[in-house]
Amino acid sequence: MTKIRIMLLLFIGIATQLHAQHQHEVTEEHNDGRGFRIAGIIGHTLINTEGVDNVFVPSWGLDFEYWFNHKWGIGLHNDIEIETFIIRNSDNEEIERINPLVFTIDALYHFGNGFVVTVGPGVELEKRESFYLLRVGIEYEKDITRSMYLMPNLFLDQRFDGYNTWNIGLGIGFKL
Repeated sequence: MTKIRIMLLLFIGIATQLHAQHQHEVTEEHNDGRGFRIAGIIGHTLINTEGVDNVFVPSWGLDFEYWFNHKWGIGLHNDIEIETFIIRNSDNEEIERINPLVFTIDALYHFGNGFVVTVGPGVELEKRESFYLLRVGIEYEKDITRSMYLMPNLFLDQRFDGYNTWNIGLGIGFKL
């Protein structure tokens, strides 16, 4: 009687595993990665300037992305730094920055296991002076459901005529 129970349990376990694998393959066939995504991010920005103390500034972000397939996408990444701070520009002048906005257009490459590399040009807008910049970063997308994911990220924004910043954040995204 014990052998029959063991055989029955093994049969049920194997059948369940085969059914789950079939469901995973069907889901992968229908989900080629294309589509729009939107994510809200809360984070901190390290303002790194010479001659002035480095400071952490709170920041919020809103990302809009379109994925062409499961590997390549393009994104409009928008951040606001929610504090007033002072930087030193390339002419060694101190400039007060009041809630600057950062807009970048990034190429996105998903290279496996949830990791996404981002690279793209952008601009930091502030009423006194604006800076062009280059953003390089990495994100990790962890699916919570089929349409929602968590996204920790780390970015370096290098201004061409100014200073650089490091951004670290955590976002919640939605696949539309």
